[in-house]
Amino acid sequence: MRATIRRRPFFIFVIAFAGCRPTDVTHYQVRKGAETRVASRPPEHPRADDLPPPAPNGASALKWTLPKGWTESGASGMRMATLKPAVTGEVDVSVVVLPGPVGGELAIVNRWRVQIGLSATDERGLASSRSSVQSKAGTVSVYEFSSERVKRSRLIAALLLSDESIWFVKMLGEEAAVTSARPKFMRLLESLRFDAAN
Repeated sequence: MRATIRRRPFFIFVIAFAGCRPTDVTHYQVRKGAETRVASRPPEHPRADDLPPPAPNGASALKWTLPKGWTESGASGMRMATLKPAVTGEVDVSVVVLPGPVGGELAIVNRWRVQIGLSATDERGLASSRSSVQSKAGTVSVYEFSSERVKRSRLIAALLLSDESIWFVKMLGEEAAVTSARPKFMRLLESLRFDAAN
């Protein structure tokens, strides 16, 4: 009886010591969801479209003559102005300024095409779809696209390069509304100018 009592504490000590070996922990478990979130986080580099517009003033600010019956509201987000043609139907005219070439003319035009559900084009398609308007601000490249995929939409977009910035004047909306507003939109493009006085 006494021998049994003496062995029991030694037996418990051996089991306790064996359970504390550092080699018992052979792996760690990390939740998969946490790894996925970290791995899929995008790099902290803003796209050109996310950059705030410069604040043109004086001679560097683009100006225009608003067509009769059109209205204008001020800057909002990336827009320097929002214009509203005097036509029936949904149509939106925006004036946007961005610093630098923003990926080049082909990339810009393809973004516009995708916006109305068209596939991207190449340099040859770019050249064939480009027309131009002469303004006091310089030559304005104009692109016109229609699409059945997005509510029979039509897009007329103008691109103007200055020394410091790239300007877009874009009209987007229902086919009939954009077609109706087109003549005055083209006169708006002809009126574009850079001057501090007017």
